[in-house]
Amino acid sequence: MKNNKLLTIMLIILVTITLIGVIVVVLLTQLDKGEPKGPTIDEIVESAVDIPEITTNLADGSFVRISLKILASDKDAGDELLKRDFQVKNIVIQELSEMEEEALKGKQGKVTFQNAIKSQVNELMQNGEVTQVYITSYVLQ
Repeated sequence: MKNNKLLTIMLIILVTITLIGVIVVVLLTQLDKGEPKGPTIDEIVESAVDIPEITTNLADGSFVRISLKILASDKDAGDELLKRDFQVKNIVIQELSEMEEEALKGKQGKVTFQNAIKSQVNELMQNGEVTQVYITSYVLQ
């Protein structure tokens, strides 16, 4: 009889602890959903810089016309990037002048180009960094 009572109390305590654990997990997952995961679109646009259309020759004699949008880590980095637009254009032209038409045709070629621009511009940056380079316009002939 005494063992039966002890077993019942232990089961009640175990069920109570399990319920409390489930409630804590549910509350934590619900509270986590309310927080934004990254910068808002307004913050992204505020730190983005447009690189106007550049037309240049490629290494194999063909030419490319390309426009870029470069995202910086914050507004200060975006302001610095805007001031360095002539350096960014120079980097883009130099990078393109060493590429051939075949290298730019596929998706992987464009990703490689974007990563090269990102890393080279990041070497220039003093405040913040470039987080992403987007190709907004692209014509290859």
